[in-house]
Amino acid sequence: MALEAYASPNPDKVHADVLTKARESCYKARDAFYACLENESDKKPTEIASVGLLYPVQCKQCRSEFVNQCRSSWVKHFDRQYCQNKRVQRLLDDKESRRGSLTLPQPYILKPTA
Repeated sequence: MALEAYASPNPDKVHADVLTKARESCYKARDAFYACLENESDKKPTEIASVGLLYPVQCKQCRSEFVNQCRSSWVKHFDRQYCQNKRVQRLLDDKESRRGSLTLPQPYILKPTA
């Protein structure tokens, strides 16, 4: 019963967006958009993408190309993946600043007063 809900009404139909050429064009659009994000990282992000991703106006054309070339579920997946990678990188970079010798508190020793 549940499988019928997910089954395509025409099982012989091939979805064009999952073919190799369509995937490659999606990946190129994705890479161009995220490269634009990296290049324009000094600009203030004002545009809102899916899953809370913000990007600058300069990347709006790349974003629209990315959204047009890829399935919406893929766009959300790639945005989540990018945000997660950025979060992990930020945590790793933060740990770099805390490296070095760790000074532990010295034990307090009571000296007997004679």
